[in-house]
Amino acid sequence: MKLISLTAAISFAASPLLAADEMTVLLDWFINPDHGPIIVAQELGYFAEQDLEVEIIAPADPSDPPKLVAAGKADLAISYQPQLHLQIHEGLPLQRVGTLVATPLNCLLALNDGPIKSPADLAGKKVGFSVGGVEEAVVGAILRHHGLSLEDVELVNVNWSLSPSLMSGQVDAVIGAFRNFELNQMDIEGIKGKCFFVEEEGLPSYDELIYVANADTMDKDKIARFLAATEKATQYIVNHPEDSWEIFSGTSAELQDELNAKAWVDTLPRFALRPTAMDEGRYAAFEAFLHEAGLIPSQNPVSQIAIDVTAN
Repeated sequence: MKLISLTAAISFAASPLLAADEMTVLLDWFINPDHGPIIVAQELGYFAEQDLEVEIIAPADPSDPPKLVAAGKADLAISYQPQLHLQIHEGLPLQRVGTLVATPLNCLLALNDGPIKSPADLAGKKVGFSVGGVEEAVVGAILRHHGLSLEDVELVNVNWSLSPSLMSGQVDAVIGAFRNFELNQMDIEGIKGKCFFVEEEGLPSYDELIYVANADTMDKDKIARFLAATEKATQYIVNHPEDSWEIFSGTSAELQDELNAKAWVDTLPRFALRPTAMDEGRYAAFEAFLHEAGLIPSQNPVSQIAIDVTAN
């Protein structure tokens, strides 16, 4: 028995340690405070605690991550609930597996001291946008909430130049502005903005930022461990907002400016405290909204759109 035990011990000592499971996560944009739980989980070793080695990649084109996940090129992508509904109807094998930011960030943004005191004042005005489809439907819903229609405004594609086009007077309002960024960006420029929050203006509420995976090939166990790590990081952020900001901003000199510091404070209360948890009614309601707006031909069941990877 002693010989067998010694042999086994020598064999174990000579063998390499089990490697951590590798994961590739594609962000929706360059690293910013929206990604706080992911970066903090990486920096504090929470992924390593879950036996994960996570590669975090910022895309060159923000439209690419869901397509790459659908093509099997990455494990997870950060995306947006409204876009997910459309992508599934386009045939991409995607499902929501977790939530990063659990409230809308999108808003209809106008100048605080300008003529737009209510969306009803947009009649005959110009509204800037960056992404067609969903944003047009959002504007249409807001206008209907105030007795108007898309025919009452002129839509202008401002090509991601949202707050600059508003501040320069090119348009009277913009849709697609994030309340945690564009408002702060304008404030830093010395111009006050006013947000009309989409969930208060006739739209069903939704998860702004979500994790999407390939519905056919996802590894639910790895994803569950990833989400456990980000949940722990979110708890740390909530409990230690200043320390977590130092950890987050310490990863890049580009993050250490006034805009990101302000955005961090405004984003913190919007992180999903339970990233695996899902509200089926929320996904059903938004699917119905898109169908009513004519953006999707039929309504998919929630089970095709979103899942809880920890459920049995």
